[in-house]
Amino acid sequence: MVIVFTILTGILYPVAVTGISHLMFPSKSEGSMIKDHEKVLGSELIGQPFSDPKYFWSRLSATSPYPYNAAASTGSNYGPLNPALLDAVKGRIKDLKSADSENTHPIPVDLVTASGSGLDPHISIAAALYQLPRVAKARNMKEDQVRALVEKFTEGRQLGFLGEPRVNVLELNLALDGHIDITEN
Repeated sequence: MVIVFTILTGILYPVAVTGISHLMFPSKSEGSMIKDHEKVLGSELIGQPFSDPKYFWSRLSATSPYPYNAAASTGSNYGPLNPALLDAVKGRIKDLKSADSENTHPIPVDLVTASGSGLDPHISIAAALYQLPRVAKARNMKEDQVRALVEKFTEGRQLGFLGEPRVNVLELNLALDGHIDITEN
């Protein structure tokens, strides 16, 4: 019975489910990749690091040995009084302030902390609006133009009531660079 169930549940079932998912949801089953002329630019589901002032910055990543390592999804598990967490938050606040010293608004918490997975591709609307003046200035764009893109790439609550509205950082940055046709999205 062990051999039969090993073959059934360890080989046949996974092959069947994988095959069905490839047929029914080809893009999703391959990681929801964002492509530009067959060149993979990233995934809708995994955050990426951005540090250039002309880009919206993602949440911090707690994965190791490098940030946004999809093979090591994890949170930091640091408690609120852990010195390492406090140092990371202070470092991110310093980075945000040095990138936009004129911004005196409160920094949204999701810009200074990692998500539970360490891979979150989204930021809150407040985090996007906090960064908006810096991005507009760095790109020599009007804030209203950048705000329109933020609104265009804002995703609502799942099923209309789960979670909070959010912005996919990679998609927004790719639209700013012209990689995503904003008329189709």
